[in-house]
Amino acid sequence: MSNNTFKKSINIVSENFNIASDTPGIELSIRNKRPASMTVFSNEKTIVMVHGATYPVGSLYDVELDGFTFLDYLASHGYDVYAVDVRGYGGSTRPPEMEQPADQNPPLVRTETGVRDFGSAVDFVLKHRNLTKVNVLGMSWGGTVAGAYTSLNNDKVNKLSLIAPQWLSTKPIPIDTGGPLGSYRLVPAGTTKERWLSAAPEGKRDGLIPEGWFEKWVEATLATDPNNKTVHPEHIRATNGPILDIREYWTVGKAFYEPKAITVPVLLVHAEWDIDVPLELAQNFFTSLTGAAYRRWVEIGEGTHMVLLEKNRLQAFQAVQSFLDEAYTPAGQ
Repeated sequence: MSNNTFKKSINIVSENFNIASDTPGIELSIRNKRPASMTVFSNEKTIVMVHGATYPVGSLYDVELDGFTFLDYLASHGYDVYAVDVRGYGGSTRPPEMEQPADQNPPLVRTETGVRDFGSAVDFVLKHRNLTKVNVLGMSWGGTVAGAYTSLNNDKVNKLSLIAPQWLSTKPIPIDTGGPLGSYRLVPAGTTKERWLSAAPEGKRDGLIPEGWFEKWVEATLATDPNNKTVHPEHIRATNGPILDIREYWTVGKAFYEPKAITVPVLLVHAEWDIDVPLELAQNFFTSLTGAAYRRWVEIGEGTHMVLLEKNRLQAFQAVQSFLDEAYTPAGQ
């Protein structure tokens, strides 16, 4: 198979679950995709995923581009895949403060809350499939959520895959544009293309996002927020807790969790033009994973922080798949 072609060749079942969080009145939305023929479920073939600080599951992992999504790809390769929206995102309950003007409340959904919501999703999947462990995947802020969760729950994690995870930074982080932080921010999905492409060298911007893909992504992204047509047209809401954590942790030399506490195998996927998680930052994170059973770094050329939605996305998908496909027996078993 070449790096840029893939066709869905099996029937995939899609199912949605709404589960209770640890907060009364807050439900979490989980999207599941798996092969229709799958009848046996295992720790090794189950994945639980979490999104980043801005875009939910339906915008990041399940947008159909070139006939398939990231979830489709993993399901097509024999995985039972679950992707959870943290509270405030996608199909999950939005805290009541999100229906008020943003400047009336402090930043919502700190990383600690994201870790708790992710833990609720993992526990649901373990019980739903009668498993003892799952594979875990997160991107960007979701990489912090998945990494922090794993550092506290190695016994529930088979392998950990991280795509452009956050880490300590001595420079400003682009997602934090400065100024006072309200409870959430409004993100104008349709006008983000210029910033997205600006991470790439000028001569390489054409073709980074194949024709028609951006428009499909915008449509899918706007559909994740029920208020986008009425209260704030053409925008989605994203909570500001993760931005406050950038200010209180990542840019002041304070790690939110200890990567060395992760003892399972770890995959780091990174793209060369990522300005949100620059190369040096990714390297510093990778070398801090000293407790991992083993670790691997896959660097993708000609990609930005949003590589999962770009021309070279299949390279990222394949890196995750091949890492998870490998047999692994934890020490002592």
